[in-house]
Parts: sequence; C-alpha cells; structure tokens
Amino acid sequence: MIVKTRIYQLYPNQTMKQVLDDLCDYRRYCWNQALALWQDLYMAHTILDKVVATVFIPKQDKKTEKWKAIHRDQHLNPSPNWRLVRDRMIEQKNDWQYAYSARTLQLAVQDLGKAWKNFFNQAQPDWGKPQFRSKRNPRQGFKTDRAKIKDGRLWLEMPRETPYKDDWTGIKLSEKPLSGKIGVVSIVRINDKYYACVPYKLENTLSKTRTGKGTGIDVNVGHFNYQDGQCLTLPNSLKHLYLKIKFYQKRLAKKRTVNGRIKGTQSNKYLKTKTKLQACYQRATNIQRDLMHKFTTKMVDEYDQIVIESLDVKAMLMSHVASKGMQRSMFGLFRQLLAYKCAWYGKELILADKHYPSTQRCAVCGTVKKGADKITLKGNQKHGTKHNEYICYNPACPNYGKTVDRDVNAMKNLTLLISHPELNKAL
Repeated sequence: MIVKTRIYQLYPNQTMKQVLDDLCDYRRYCWNQALALWQDLYMAHTILDKVVATVFIPKQDKKTEKWKAIHRDQHLNPSPNWRLVRDRMIEQKNDWQYAYSARTLQLAVQDLGKAWKNFFNQAQPDWGKPQFRSKRNPRQGFKTDRAKIKDGRLWLEMPRETPYKDDWTGIKLSEKPLSGKIGVVSIVRINDKYYACVPYKLENTLSKTRTGKGTGIDVNVGHFNYQDGQCLTLPNSLKHLYLKIKFYQKRLAKKRTVNGRIKGTQSNKYLKTKTKLQACYQRATNIQRDLMHKFTTKMVDEYDQIVIESLDVKAMLMSHVASKGMQRSMFGLFRQLLAYKCAWYGKELILADKHYPSTQRCAVCGTVKKGADKITLKGNQKHGTKHNEYICYNPACPNYGKTVDRDVNAMKNLTLLISHPELNKAL
C-alpha cells in the first residue's frame, strides 16, 4: 500500500465557507489553549512532583502465556504529554465547543505533541519551539479524519449541534478526485482561497518502464546538472517576479511609517499593497513547485538509478554566502520530492556521502584537489581560476591543463558512484 497525496482548490458556497472559517478559528483556539495548558503542566511538574501511589497491572505474555505484574507510578504532577493535555481539555470543554467536530480538538493536541517531540530534534527542517498562533497570519487551517469524498465532492463531518444542519453540503473540488480510501485531510485557507490536501491509500503498486540508465544530479544555485542536460531552477519569469516582490516590499515598508513611527498598517493602501505582495509570493511558490514536480517526474521516467548529494541544507542556509539563492533553488524540496517518487515507482535513489569530494575530484583520472589547489565559492586564488572552472593539474591526466565546467565534472563524479559504490566515502 502506498500513500499518494493530491492538493485541490476548494469552491465552497457561502454556508460552507463560513463553516471552514469557523473550523480554522477553532483549530487555532484549541492549539493556543493546549499550548498554554502544556506549559502550566510542565511548570507544575518541575516545581513539585512526587509519587503518590503505585499501581500493579497484570499482563499475560503471548508466547509463554505466563502472567506478570507491571507496576506504574502515579505522580502528583505528571510530565505533560498530548494524551494528558487532550483529556484535560475535554474535561474543561465549554458548551459552545460542541457545535464543532471533536476530532478538530484532538488532532490539534496531537500535532502539538509532535511539535514538542520535534523540538528536541534539531535535524527537523522547521525546528523550533512551538509558538502561539495568530489570527493575523494569512495562512490558517485545520485537519480532519472524518471527511469523505462522494460524487466528486468533499463532505466534512457534520456535528450534531451545528447551526448549519439544513444548509450542509459537499464542497466542489478543482479536479476529479482519485478513487480509494483517504487519510487525514488538511484544509488550508490562504488569502481567502481554500485548499485541501487529500492523501489516498492506494493498493496497487505504481510502476514505470525500466530504462537501464543512471545519472547523477549536481544541485547548484540557479540550475541542476544531470547526465543529459540541465534544469534551470530560476527562470526569467521567476527573476521578474522577485523584482516585483522587492518593489512591493519597499512600498510596504514606506507605508508602515508615518512621521518616523510605525503606523498606517490598517490603511486601505497598506492592505492593498500587502495583498499584491502576498499574491506575488504565492505565484512564485506555485512556479517553483511546478518546476520541481516536472523535473523530478522526468528523472524517474528516464533513469532507474539516481545519485544526489546528501547536503546539510539547514546549515548552508545559515551562512550569508548565497543563502537567498539556495532558498530559492529549493534543495530540500527537490530531495523530498525525488525520494518519495523513487519509492513509488521502484527506482533506486543513492545518497552520496557528505564528505565525498564530487567538486574537488577529477572525473577522468580521479585526482582529488587538496590544500591550496581546492576550488571554493570564490574560485582558486593560487591558480587564478573562477568558481565555475575545474582544471586538473595531474600531468598523466588526458584533461591536464584543460578548463572544464565544475558542475559537469561534479555530476560525472556522482554518476560514477552507480558503477563504483566503493568510492562513496571521504577520499
């Protein structure tokens, strides 16, 4: 069984639009209340905690069929977890909350538990301490596992005490949905537009025709190099769009200040400029994701084995050298899309070692540059070469003294790992 996700734009009527807005607000309310309760429970646990009782629970071993007693300590102020916070919030429910689906509250608290768990793993892409949600955020949403797709429409769970019983209808989707069971549906509101992320649980395994070909992909700021060509990640349409974003950001900053003070954020001109800026950001995101989806689909269509570098993208973004270009080139999104598409279609994805010198190694003779001969982002000061030039200084190499493209050389070194996996290490 595989999970395939589709994103649809929703076209609700006035009644269902109000229902979606109310659920977005209720999800934000549950998250903030759960986060405040979680912090209070943690504070009480750190100040005063002791074991008040010990309970022995009988349990039978399935293999030996022998019974044993498991003891559990009951604490005065136990350490918070999502189940404890969920039970406390259900006990403290107000009457007006019964007009909303109970699963909205439970899924919000469960996601908060995952956020706290990710807080202790700095390798997460959006690592950080869980924060309170603001209603001023243009992106709002909620989750539900009780939604159904019937007759090409998305039907949400209708609570018993909802005031919209007579007008409750299905929501029209932007395209025809797939057939199969669905999981937890995420509904997002961005700038008064609604989107649904629907995961399908498909029984049949997807397959692609075998080509017997392999390639390495060298990711760079602005372009990706592979065996048969190059993919531009920053086309002219995006460059023009980023100029518009820069223009609207300057206009917005000027409209915020009045006589040297930050004011005017509620004026009509400020809100109009802010709407234009958000539309540009959304369009840039759509172009980037469309470009990445088409490129990764092309890779799994044409190649059976694909080699990419295992880059520490988060650490690279923390540097001030080309960090904006790295963000716009979407290194992390590229690896994420390529990984699950290779898993879908049975293609092999090979990750090169972090210390594999794909840039410093000559693809012809295997000589690795060391010391003052290394290529940096500023080129090589010793030999006076540019950052995109590779020159091998081994007299026995056929490319001795010849200038080749550094990215093409790195791509060939990555492709070499398909036939020689023993080289996948620090040389």
